[in-house]
Amino acid sequence: MITSKQRAYLRGLANPVEPILHVGKEGIGENLIRQADDALTAREIVKGTVLQNSPIEAREALDTLCEALHAEPVQTVGKRFVLYRANPDEPKIVLP
Repeated sequence: MITSKQRAYLRGLANPVEPILHVGKEGIGENLIRQADDALTAREIVKGTVLQNSPIEAREALDTLCEALHAEPVQTVGKRFVLYRANPDEPKIVLP
């Protein structure tokens, strides 16, 4: 569990990051979960977006991915969301 101060720090780090996860009309499937897992292992912080033709909203997508990947929700704004998971082997982000 991360604190509000840590969450604010992660929001600042995620601001310039481009979305790399795109939830489309298929919703969240195994391929998207695998892609998110690989991205979190490599980057620790990932931004995603929910496309217009998606059957789910950004908050639902964030909650589902966080549960499936054991990640922390950072932020949801409009159709975009940010999630974080620390890499236990090679941490890149040091939380305050």
